[in-house]
Amino acid sequence: MDITEVKVFPVNEDRLKAYVTITIDNCFVVRDLKIINGNNGLFVAMPSKKRKDGQFKDIAHPLNNETREMIENKIFESYETELKKMGQTLAQMTIAKSGSTAEEDYDKADGQ
Repeated sequence: MDITEVKVFPVNEDRLKAYVTITIDNCFVVRDLKIINGNNGLFVAMPSKKRKDGQFKDIAHPLNNETREMIENKIFESYETELKKMGQTLAQMTIAKSGSTAEEDYDKADGQ
């Protein structure tokens, strides 16, 4: 599997930093991924849907860490490129640290 295209759409919000669309093997598109500035730093949130009970459930997600890391690396590379076009870098971003998990950060970010 190869990520053949990544489109990054930066936004000017506190926690949500960008929307992302990826294309896999030039034949499958996944939209509405998000780059979130969570308590443990930046992370990629998969597309999700809010359930009736108020919880968010991923619509699509990688099945293993190797695939997740590959997707995240491609997305962060494209995000860095987009920031450079805007005159910023990831290193300039203020990234808070805490003990919460990426899933907790994602739920909080989607709840805004």
